[in-house]
Amino acid sequence: MVSSPQAVSTKALSDKLNRQMIVILDFGSQYSELIARRIRETEVYSEVLSYRTTPEQIQALNPKGIILSGGPSSVYAEGAPHCDPGIWDMGIPIFGVCYGMQLMVQQQGGKVEQADRAEYGKASLHIDDPSNLLADVEEGTTMWMSHGDSVTQMPNGFEVMAHTENTPCAAIANSEKKMYGVQFHPEVVHSIGGMALIRNFVYNICECEPTWTTEAFVEEAIREVKARVGDKKVLLALSGGVDSSTLAFLLHRAIGDQLTCMFIDQGFMRKGEPERLVTLFEEQFHIRVEHVQARDRFLEKVKGVTDPEEKRKRIGHEFIRVFEEQSKELGPFDYLAQGTLYPDVIESADTNVDPKTGERVAVKIKSHHNVGGLPKDLQFKLVEPLRKLFKDEVRKVGRALDLPDEIVNRQPFPGPGLAIRILGEVTAEKLNILRDADFIVRQEINRRGIYHDFWQAFAVLLPVRSVGVMGDQRTYAFPIVLRMVSSEDGMTADWSRVPYDVLEGISNRIVNEVDGVNRVVYDITSKPPGTIEWE
Repeated sequence: MVSSPQAVSTKALSDKLNRQMIVILDFGSQYSELIARRIRETEVYSEVLSYRTTPEQIQALNPKGIILSGGPSSVYAEGAPHCDPGIWDMGIPIFGVCYGMQLMVQQQGGKVEQADRAEYGKASLHIDDPSNLLADVEEGTTMWMSHGDSVTQMPNGFEVMAHTENTPCAAIANSEKKMYGVQFHPEVVHSIGGMALIRNFVYNICECEPTWTTEAFVEEAIREVKARVGDKKVLLALSGGVDSSTLAFLLHRAIGDQLTCMFIDQGFMRKGEPERLVTLFEEQFHIRVEHVQARDRFLEKVKGVTDPEEKRKRIGHEFIRVFEEQSKELGPFDYLAQGTLYPDVIESADTNVDPKTGERVAVKIKSHHNVGGLPKDLQFKLVEPLRKLFKDEVRKVGRALDLPDEIVNRQPFPGPGLAIRILGEVTAEKLNILRDADFIVRQEINRRGIYHDFWQAFAVLLPVRSVGVMGDQRTYAFPIVLRMVSSEDGMTADWSRVPYDVLEGISNRIVNEVDGVNRVVYDITSKPPGTIEWE
């Protein structure tokens, strides 16, 4: 949850950008961040705040509208989260989604009870009043339901705007008080008419203008970094992922040679990536990169380790030690740049605030690696220009800064790298095998023009051997697992229905070109129940 001090700092940032804002009060919904993303897709700024945020704190942000999120509770249950009733008297348009609508009904004098029949999944929306919130939403459009409670008595002044076969009050409104609610989730991709409804609330009801643009963000972020850093030096842990790379470009645009990037080569990256990264940043874009060669150290730390969590822990701890040693040699530095994104701000408490200065100080490296915290005695001040952005917005900023497409559209890659795509103990031999196999996967999907069809596509090495035959010779070698999935955000994923000729081409190349492999299999497990990565 975003705390009230962050709400105060949000206003200062909002004022600088002359933003119009929609505030989202979070009641514990898994979709609260998604609501914020959908609002931002309309080029209007949005922030997620705790449902405990007071009317005074909300008013200080001067929002154009308030959205009450869904949530797992029943509004009539003991201990259910309730917002301050004062928000209903603020004169700001309010839009309740699922639980948010039920809370609005309850606190406005209506009644919510357990439904005779719960409703989950797709439902056809029948529109009773096509004006206002439901303008341009097609009759019979599909909306996504997820509720076990329903409105059984409407508050005074409210009218039903839409219903479904199972839900008489699927959309309601009190236009005089500018209060609106829907029983479904317009923010999810399954709600076909959802974005039309959201645009109606943002543009027609809240009267917002589309001022939240990538260009405006880049321009203001550069000004803010210059003002904050001045002539001081900044250190950035560079991983090669889209977050840290975009941050490097943004900082270099703002402060030039005051920026030093540290790239720690732990030996678990893909074939050719470390060399390509350093060449790209130093030779092509003239951004200083300290290339720290630490492959032997990391390999020694995971020697004999088979438990995946222990691997991650050891890699994370060693990363911290290397970073600490190198930063002292290269420094001193006044600021540490972190690729913190907005989901980190909402979900994480891994930051401290210096009570004397009010500066945030580093406890955890929130770069693309996410490998663990820096020691508390390394009291860097933080500079985090991306901390209000979602991943898709970071990619847009990257494009605006002319990052190469190979970085902007890079598939997600775990911080521990290939170490967690090798099940069991990690050895130099297994790393070489997996690098070669993974390289073939990437080559083939790039060659066929389907790289962007996947959220992730990669190879996994299993710690078993099987019998095979090559050239009349018996082999006893490792299998490679191909993992290719489609997803919007990595929270859920489906295995990709890859054409057989693509799988055949990849398999043939791997078994013929990679020593130590005689079998290729394809993982057809979705998430859930599986995960995208194997460890």
